[in-house]
Amino acid sequence: MKETPLSNCERRFLLRAIEEKKRLDGRQTYDYRNIRISFGTDYGCCIVELGKTRVLGQVSCELVSPKLNRATEGILFFNLELSQMAAPAFEPGRQSDLLVKLNRLLERCLRNSKCIDTESLCVIAGEKVWQIRVDLHLLNHDGNIIDAASIAAIVALCHFRRPDVSVQGEEVTLYTPEERDPVPLSIHHMPICVSFAFFQKGTYLLVDPSEREERVMDGLLVIAMNKHREICTIQSSGGIMLLKDQVSALTSVPVRTGHFSEVFKDYLVTKRH
Repeated sequence: MKETPLSNCERRFLLRAIEEKKRLDGRQTYDYRNIRISFGTDYGCCIVELGKTRVLGQVSCELVSPKLNRATEGILFFNLELSQMAAPAFEPGRQSDLLVKLNRLLERCLRNSKCIDTESLCVIAGEKVWQIRVDLHLLNHDGNIIDAASIAAIVALCHFRRPDVSVQGEEVTLYTPEERDPVPLSIHHMPICVSFAFFQKGTYLLVDPSEREERVMDGLLVIAMNKHREICTIQSSGGIMLLKDQVSALTSVPVRTGHFSEVFKDYLVTKRH
C-alpha cells in the first residue's frame, strides 16, 4: 500500500511554516521531541518513544563459532524491521531501500564505532564466542526512525546481561541466573544519532524531523556522536551540498548526546534490577 501523498496546500503550508521557523508541534529549530524509555521483564528488552515514533529493542545471545579472520572476537548483529503496524506504506517481507539504508547506518553507528568490546565476548579462541543479536521493531512511525532505533539499540545493549560461563579444558558450562549472576556487556561508549532535515536546497534545517516534515524535506544529514564529541559516523542523503564549515557547525548541536548518554546511564541504574 502506497502512502497517501501530501496535497499541494499541505506542502506549501509546511514549507511556509518552516521558513517562519515554526513547527506543527510547537518545537523550535533545534528542539528534540520528548524521549521516553520503558523496559520489559527480560534483560535487553526496551521500548523507546521519540514523540509518537516507537521502537522496540530486544537483545539475545548464543554461543557460536567465530569468524575465521576474527578468532578472538564475538559477533554483533543488528536487524531492524519495518511492519505495516507502524505505517501502512511499509510492505511486509520486502527489503525496501529505506530498510537497507537504515540497517547499514545502524551497523556503522554501533558496530563499526567499536562501542562494544567484542574481544570480551570470546569464550574459547577460535572455537566459541558470543553472538549478540539486536532486533529492532518499529511499532509506530511518526518520523526520524534512525534516531529512535539507535537509542533503542544502545539502551537495550546497556540493559542486557548474558549468562555467565566457565571453561575447563574444552568443556564450556553455562550457568542459569539462579546459579550465577548474568554478566553485563563491556561498553566503551554510547553513540547516538542526531538527524538534521534540510529544506529549500539547504536554506533551512530542523533537528528531529517529524513524519510530515520528512515528506517535504530536500535532504537529510545524520551525525552519530558520543559524549566525548567523537563523530562515530556521518551520512548525507538527498543530494544537498554542504560546506565543511556548515558540517562543523552542526556537530556542535549533537553535543547534547553527552547529556543523553548520562541520562540513559542514570536511568539504567534505576532499572537494572
